Amino acid sequence: MSAAGAMQLSVGRDRTVSVTVRRSARAQRLILRLDQTGTVTLVLPLGVRDAEAQSFLKAHAGWLESRLEKVPERLAFAADATIPYRGVEHRIRHRPTGNPAQRRGVVWREQPQEGLAEGPELHIAGPAEHLPRRLTDWLKAEARRDLATRSRHYAAQLGRQVGRVTVRDTRSRWGSCSSKGDLSFCWRLILAPDFVIDYVVAHEAAHLIEMNHSIRFWRLVDQLGVDRQRAQRWLKANGPRLHRYG
Repeated sequence: MSAAGAMQLSVGRDRTVSVTVRRSARAQRLILRLDQTGTVTLVLPLGVRDAEAQSFLKAHAGWLESRLEKVPERLAFAADATIPYRGVEHRIRHRPTGNPAQRRGVVWREQPQEGLAEGPELHIAGPAEHLPRRLTDWLKAEARRDLATRSRHYAAQLGRQVGRVTVRDTRSRWGSCSSKGDLSFCWRLILAPDFVIDYVVAHEAAHLIEMNHSIRFWRLVDQLGVDRQRAQRWLKANGPRLHRYG
């Protein structure tokens, strides 16, 4: 097998899972991973044969099946679906002809009149086939603008300056801080409540001073006045679900 490949594994009675296989010179043992999106990866040391890898997968089929049952089902961006935006459920509305009277671009948010049962909505103009991409682009732009503003706010409280602020679709972490003072965040944070966004940004801003998770680091985070424990509980319970959208 080459440095990267794939294997098929039967889990349960009627389900077959594709497993991405990577060989690594640094790997000391076989490692089976499952991320929040349901992607399965098997990491192999260089000397491991395909037959041994297959045996390892079969031995862990039950473990993998139980974990896959907990992976949230994917929810595509489509008309009439609902997604959380800043922690509030919004219904997606397709508007083929746009909104010429208000001229707010290809995506805009509408708040219902007081007393109506329907909640807030996100309206997307243009052809239906462009809806997923346009909504994704809009959410990323909103995340980039919002996270940059909050980053500068918390950094200023610590007497620091932020470098570049970027957004990506990261799976293993919600944010990161480089040694140069650049901050990077998962754009899906824009789907979370404000108190969660505040915590993640404050966390990365504190790394501008302490590039660790020492007691001094956590004191800096708490100094910024965010609801740390509540946000951590929310992310633990709900964070993986944010990766189901789109």
